[in-house]
Amino acid sequence: MSDSGTLLEPAVLITIIGETVLKDRIVKLLKSHNVSGYTISQVQGEGGHGRRLADLAGYNTNIQIKTIVSLEASDAILCALKQEQGKHALIAFRHNIEAFY
Repeated sequence: MSDSGTLLEPAVLITIIGETVLKDRIVKLLKSHNVSGYTISQVQGEGGHGRRLADLAGYNTNIQIKTIVSLEASDAILCALKQEQGKHALIAFRHNIEAFY
């Protein structure tokens, strides 16, 4: 990396994939942990809860939400998301990264 003055900080990238009906709850959860930004995308796939084709708007559809947070915030967010497991199709994972944000 060049020494251009841009310093990267250790951070955690959280990826959440779940049913579209969870969107408002997940966004509220992120904001309650002072998340400054996130990206939401409509996604398709297949997994333990069957195929999610996104063929009808709002029905049988999934979203993917990505956000960059501290390790401590990621622990709290993932713990809260774990409570939704079993009630809805939901998976979440994190990666240690370096970022400026």
